Amino acid sequence: MSQYMVEIQLPAVMSEDFTAKIPAQRKKINEMMEQGRLMSYALSEDYSKLWCVVRADTEFEVMSLVSEFPLIDYMDPKISKLMFNNVVALRLPMFSLN
Repeated sequence: MSQYMVEIQLPAVMSEDFTAKIPAQRKKINEMMEQGRLMSYALSEDYSKLWCVVRADTEFEVMSLVSEFPLIDYMDPKISKLMFNNVVALRLPMFSLN
């Protein structure tokens, strides 16, 4: 299975319909992360772009996954296949018997 970076341009002006769909978008993102289909999800500070890393076999599968986003009608996704994606794993501190 490969990983893909999806860069998504968001609209400059957020309509009421867009804003109303944000809770559903967050819920869908959380579901996809729990399923291991979505590895990361980030939003720029100015709300203009989203980035996410997706695990999939093909670019078509990535587009299929992104099309499930409730906000897809407002998105312009660009997909890039990644050679690698190094991340720092969140870890608990080492337990000491001392």
